[in-house]
Amino acid sequence: MNPHLHVACAIIEHDGLVFAAQRGAAMSLPLLWEFPGGKLESGETAEQALIREVHEELGISVTITKALSSSSHSYPDFTVTLYPFTCRWSGGAITLHEHNAMLWLNPEQMRGLDWAAADRPIICEYLSLTDPAITPASP
Repeated sequence: MNPHLHVACAIIEHDGLVFAAQRGAAMSLPLLWEFPGGKLESGETAEQALIREVHEELGISVTITKALSSSSHSYPDFTVTLYPFTCRWSGGAITLHEHNAMLWLNPEQMRGLDWAAADRPIICEYLSLTDPAITPASP
């Protein structure tokens, strides 16, 4: 039986742009784009995990502004349930501790990246919330 991971992820907004992180070459799902975050630890809420993981991965603080719908995806070796939150960057300088690259994008540019499959439904929901004229098609 494949493991089922529970992961909080941050849609970090700053000056009208959204942060995207490219997974490292040695990570699972190498070089795909994702929202930063990580696994919930025992007894930890998704919000607590998000704050901790963003600080560990990027060295910054964020303020959570809104929860989006959780989303599950089954990869060949594991299943992941993502708990996404929109956030504001609230302090610190970004340092990539685990990721290969980062981008700040206009929301409409998000569809142009090669995202991890689990992040795609989150992008669709986010875009539909930020611009109701955008249809929730696959990114």
